[in-house]
Amino acid sequence: AWVSAAVGGNSLSANFFAAIAGALMYFATLTEVPILQGLIGAGMGKGPALALLLAGPAVSLPNMLVIRTVLGTKKTLVYVTLVVIMATISGMIFGSLI
Repeated sequence: AWVSAAVGGNSLSANFFAAIAGALMYFATLTEVPILQGLIGAGMGKGPALALLLAGPAVSLPNMLVIRTVLGTKKTLVYVTLVVIMATISGMIFGSLI
């Protein structure tokens, strides 16, 4: 029930929450699909699912630490912010089309 409350539907907050969650989680390769199947089965919307799927591989906590070492804090924050914003927008567009 908490999944559908947090990321059910296709609202801005649901897509944003999913993008943030995807950015903070680390998914091993090909584990995203079964995890997302379970979340969709629990009530996650299709738009937020895409937002999580886009933000996850692009940014994760280990990635952020490496990117910060290479680019510095300011550029890392800009990168993470842009990834989350673009994943949120993509999720909203996808959710409205599907």
